[in-house]
Amino acid sequence: MDYSKLKLPNHVAIIVDGNGRWATEKGMSRSDGHNEGFLNLKKLSAYIFSKNIKYLSAYLFSTENFKRSKQEVSFLMNLLTGKLKEILDFCHEEQIKAVFSGRKENLSNSVLKAMEKIEKETNIYKDKVFNICFNYGGHAEIVDAVKKIVKDVENSKLDIDKLDENTFSKYLYNDLPPVDLMIRTSGEQRLSNFMLWQNSYAEFYFPKTYFPDFNADEFDKAIIEYTKRDRRYGGIDYEKKNN
Repeated sequence: MDYSKLKLPNHVAIIVDGNGRWATEKGMSRSDGHNEGFLNLKKLSAYIFSKNIKYLSAYLFSTENFKRSKQEVSFLMNLLTGKLKEILDFCHEEQIKAVFSGRKENLSNSVLKAMEKIEKETNIYKDKVFNICFNYGGHAEIVDAVKKIVKDVENSKLDIDKLDENTFSKYLYNDLPPVDLMIRTSGEQRLSNFMLWQNSYAEFYFPKTYFPDFNADEFDKAIIEYTKRDRRYGGIDYEKKNN
């Protein structure tokens, strides 16, 4: 497909959803579904970045996901731990800067050290930014930002009267531009506490496709739909406002 004729988002966010249901419908274990979802995420992210889309955020594990069965939570944690080196190799191969968004609680020291290594080593790349949301919650992100702001005000590092939306954004887990296109696979039509601040004026797209089957062709459909949208910002053309 000729992307030169389409309107491209600067920042795409994806709620990775439907891995377990995809596997169940195929008579496989939910763990198999999560593994297939990870494999697809690698292929899909490479495709997205190849289309000159600079920012990609992926919602892999929420703070609320700890309420799932111990077996599934344990598998997801082990899956991430086992794939961190693969993520690093992939980012070097594709020249992608990787950052992680989420709380550090409930994550092992080995995982935290591996995340830090990935962020440090891939910081040399500037043209593609992959924001991996793990142990993430939008409410938690805003609360944590407020706590950091309060500390800076108390330590005279920030004048509260000069706090505005742009300054507040810099206190979030990562200083990223607003989301332009938010995709949730599997047909569910809710944000589930995902990037609440950044998604304020995003266009939403809810395909019924489970994530393991959300391939390049499915992403093309999302971009075609996005191109058709007339983005408004309080009655003002969004593109003109931000360009």
